[in-house]
Amino acid sequence: MSGGARIHPTALVEDGAVLGENVEIGPFCTVGADVDLGDGVRLVSHVVVAGHTRIGAGTTVYPFASLGQPPQSVHYKGEPCRLVIGERCIIREHVTMNIGTAGGHMETRVGADGFFMVGSHIAHDCVIGERAVFANNATLAGHVTVGDNVFIGGLAAVHQFTRIGDGAMIGGMCGVHFDIIPFGLMMEGHPGLRSLNYTGLKRRGLSLQQRRELQSAYRELFYGAGTLAQRTDRVAERFGENANVMRIVEFVRTAGKRRLTVPADADDHGAEPDAA
Repeated sequence: MSGGARIHPTALVEDGAVLGENVEIGPFCTVGADVDLGDGVRLVSHVVVAGHTRIGAGTTVYPFASLGQPPQSVHYKGEPCRLVIGERCIIREHVTMNIGTAGGHMETRVGADGFFMVGSHIAHDCVIGERAVFANNATLAGHVTVGDNVFIGGLAAVHQFTRIGDGAMIGGMCGVHFDIIPFGLMMEGHPGLRSLNYTGLKRRGLSLQQRRELQSAYRELFYGAGTLAQRTDRVAERFGENANVMRIVEFVRTAGKRRLTVPADADDHGAEPDAA
């Protein structure tokens, strides 16, 4: 343990835990022997950090969060899997994040600068990008991949093995069964993909021309003639110089276990049935 840590007398820190400089461990927290807390990590109170868990520098964890407990999986047999949380995250009350499994990555990974609101859950083997925002009670099943700058609304739930691309937004109360393209928008009450996340694109500073090109690519991809593969090739040929469009193209071409979420009014649902 580091001599620079401030530990409340009611906290329990097991021998072997690694504590960085200026770590604060508040009342009634429990820190396991295989935990590594980076510089400036703050556990406010009543926080449990267990298992092989690494929390990056500057992260704050609020009361009753539970991090690094075994996965909620009948296949887990006690393997030394990990949970890795990036720097400067805010983890609010009652958030749960589990370690990985041998059937997945052996690791659950959460990127830097995330904001995880009350009761949100990240299951085993999930991979979360940077600057993710999870509203209250947003829930991921196992093996979900979430890109950078993604917002998931309150009470939304994401099916196992689903991919959510960079910059996507999932509205509150949504059930996400299939992959969401980068910059896609899904809203409760609108079956399928609603549109692009135009608000998010503006906030990221994309110009009007860049947003129009993304809109044109979106319409060609989902409403154009031919198969999905043909439409994807046309989008790549037409917008090959647009890095944001090519993110969508690459996402579609590297299909996962789930098929794509498409607009409800698209003529062709254009993807193979899911395998999960």
